[in-house]
Amino acid sequence: MGEMSDELTALYTDQYEFTMLRSALADGTAHRRAVFEVFARRLPDGRRYGVVAGIGRLLDALERFRLDDDSLAFLLDRGVIDEPTAEWLASYRFTGDIWGYAEGECYFPGSPILVVESTFAEAVLLETLTLSILNHDSAIASAASRMATAAGGRALIEMGSRRTHEAAAPAAARAAYIAGFTSTSNLLAGRRYGIPTAGTSAHAFVLLHDSERDAFRAQIETLGRGTTLLVDTFDVREAVRTAVEVAGPGLGAIRIDSGDLPALAHEVRAELDRLGATGTQILVSGDLNEHAIAALAAAPVDAYGVGTALVTGSGAPTAELVYKLVARSTSDDPSAPLIGVAKASTGKPTHKGRKWAHRVIEDGVAVAEVVTTWPDIDRPGRPLLVPLVQRGDIVGREPLEMARERHVRSLAELPPAARQLSWGEPAVPTEYNGAPAYSADGPDGRRATAVEAERTDERRT
Repeated sequence: MGEMSDELTALYTDQYEFTMLRSALADGTAHRRAVFEVFARRLPDGRRYGVVAGIGRLLDALERFRLDDDSLAFLLDRGVIDEPTAEWLASYRFTGDIWGYAEGECYFPGSPILVVESTFAEAVLLETLTLSILNHDSAIASAASRMATAAGGRALIEMGSRRTHEAAAPAAARAAYIAGFTSTSNLLAGRRYGIPTAGTSAHAFVLLHDSERDAFRAQIETLGRGTTLLVDTFDVREAVRTAVEVAGPGLGAIRIDSGDLPALAHEVRAELDRLGATGTQILVSGDLNEHAIAALAAAPVDAYGVGTALVTGSGAPTAELVYKLVARSTSDDPSAPLIGVAKASTGKPTHKGRKWAHRVIEDGVAVAEVVTTWPDIDRPGRPLLVPLVQRGDIVGREPLEMARERHVRSLAELPPAARQLSWGEPAVPTEYNGAPAYSADGPDGRRATAVEAERTDERRT
């Protein structure tokens, strides 16, 4: 299921993208063929891998990336564009090609997780929208994956809607589901993406009633004995006894949202068993992150509810992805060769040339992420870039479950150190392989020779 909205997305854009377009149209460079890539120079401190998420949302947004008359009038009124630029934008549709890492795939520093090839004019406008979606969703998925690893197979409920922007909440739920969460409290995410939903009551429901017993009885009578009762409004131990008295030993679950969760979980499990409620599950919530979840590994907990830490990326709310020009043609002639371009800014250098990526696998374990300017390498492994858009047509949509299953496979092939929560370097090193840092492969399969590439680079230096 995709976004259920007809909102146009072209104004989810920084102003400088339109001013660059305006200038490029004026000086005749706008129609030069160009390659932009999305990558992260680094992972958040201590992270061993990242998780790609948001590709499906980006494809949906790309389909609606155009400007109506009101949008063009706004840009003209602000002086952002002029009449020739408005005329060009009036019929804007992306007609190029996009490749990317499929959703759920793990990535590392330098991984070219998205490659956009079109004219400069078409591709430059996509920077902000692309980064806003992929940075948010990949940050959430990366945190969720660590939480799922810490949970060790126990259920995880995404409960972060009240701790993030209302429009970000369903996106966060989607990203978390890709990376291993089992359900969400957000109903829009359930409707839009088909994610299982969960939720029963808050402390307000208990406080509404004259007694905790009355609240539990009302919930049981309405939702059945399989419901989850919240037991930490007053005294947890007394509430557990009351819950079993009202529901009987067939009570579905209880939730603890505060206190010393490891100690309470052991005490509550013992009390439930003593009362004969041996099948009643224990759900814990309350400011959990991957480290708190790991600390509960030995506790008799059946499920975790995670909110704030998840929707804020557990301390890394952005994946720090960037969108950079890495190659462009020498003229607007469709047959003109591409030349690699790169910035040499202090602390922010880039690698020139259109990239391909290949994960090298030895004995079932990933040992290197090879990023090369030529598509063919002879080491064993698998290519990582898949077609998402071909000549403007979206070809990369897939069911969300496929992304979820892919993440399981991608994570399983990483070295064991990848699943450690302790501080460490990326689990798989990135190797830049295959000089020259250049590519001239375009939609029609053209490729300049290595000699041509070297000569081009010599001219540029």
